[in-house]
Amino acid sequence: MKAFKIAALTACVSLLSFSAFAQSSSSASKEEKNVEDTYLSTVEDVVITELAASDERDNKMVALQYLEDAVNGGRTTPDMIKALDSLAGEGVNTQARKNNRLVNNYPDIRAKACDLLGQVKTEESKQSLVKIALADNEPMVITAAIRALGEVGINDNDDVSETIAWAQRKNSVLNPTSSLALEVLIAYEKLADTVENKSSMIQTVSAIAANYHYVTPVRTRALELLKKLQGSNSNKSKSNSK
Repeated sequence: MKAFKIAALTACVSLLSFSAFAQSSSSASKEEKNVEDTYLSTVEDVVITELAASDERDNKMVALQYLEDAVNGGRTTPDMIKALDSLAGEGVNTQARKNNRLVNNYPDIRAKACDLLGQVKTEESKQSLVKIALADNEPMVITAAIRALGEVGINDNDDVSETIAWAQRKNSVLNPTSSLALEVLIAYEKLADTVENKSSMIQTVSAIAANYHYVTPVRTRALELLKKLQGSNSNKSKSNSK
């Protein structure tokens, strides 16, 4: 019986020792993995930052490919957001000139960066997109910025809905395009519940519905959205009066 107890005690000690060793190995493995992930993330940040800051257009395109992989993989970092902000303003917020000629005007790069910012639903990405929607003059870039703002969905104090209204008014005079007007409508459909004062939004949608520069499907969609907005506005007024 005594021998049995000694054997059992020895087995327990061995089991506890093995368990402690396994936990120690697991912790060490996790720590090594965390260090490795941090290192790889830092390296990726450095590579992307250098490529985005390059004077070469091809390098900026490669930076966008890295950024797209990072965004899709859910591993965006503050440095990556800064790189996207820089690329979204390339040729507008930051300008490079040679012999007094703008040499870094890349609307396709700005538009792609805006679309990626739209997938990063943060206050920082929203602020970047608002700046682009207000400052850019290329319809394809403004269209991408408005589409992305609808995706982000942040509209504190109606800042985004008002930005969209302003951008649409400006472009309806300078260069009315159906694709931009359509993205305005889609963004408003997504943001409608976040808008406190809907008057500016309703005016913008009404103007699209009445503007025959836009194709019929866009004007029809504007009319449908207008009915919804006016209905919700009327219901809200009745609720407040009670």
